[in-house]
Amino acid sequence: MRDYSIRAAGPADLDRARAVMLDTVYRDFGTGYVPRWHGDIIDPGAAYLASPRHTLLVALAPGDGGGDEVVATAALDSRGPAHPPNPRHLAERYPSGETAQLRRVYVRPEHRRRGLARRMVDELLAFAAADGGYRSVYLHTDPSVPGAESFWRSLGKVVHDEREDAGGGNGVVHFEIPMGR
Repeated sequence: MRDYSIRAAGPADLDRARAVMLDTVYRDFGTGYVPRWHGDIIDPGAAYLASPRHTLLVALAPGDGGGDEVVATAALDSRGPAHPPNPRHLAERYPSGETAQLRRVYVRPEHRRRGLARRMVDELLAFAAADGGYRSVYLHTDPSVPGAESFWRSLGKVVHDEREDAGGGNGVVHFEIPMGR
């Protein structure tokens, strides 16, 4: 089994982190890059490195060529879910500034099922707790991505499942994760 290290991303990591994120939205989500949803992927430095309340983590594995490769990402920012496209009650329950939103928890397929995502989420939760200004941790996921819904259910509680809405909504499942997990 490979040795993985996790650290806060720096400017030198951004291109490799962006590659992991773009590969995920094309391969796993099948949506490709959608500007209104994925602007943070194109400029992760502005989204996650510019504010001390935001962070982007990368997981590194020794590469075949001797250097480290970025094999996973996980991010946190202080933006609550926007309405629309999310239901109004979620935007009200998880306001920006008080909500740590987990984003871009992506692991390359060949590195999955090794505890990387869980380790990275634990580090994001520690970051949120150390900030002192967050009162809740929120995220949403696409349940059609294999393993995503069961992973998040193992860490938190469902606060809204759009599949149960009239018309099925966007099919997104929304979660709250206990900060002191």
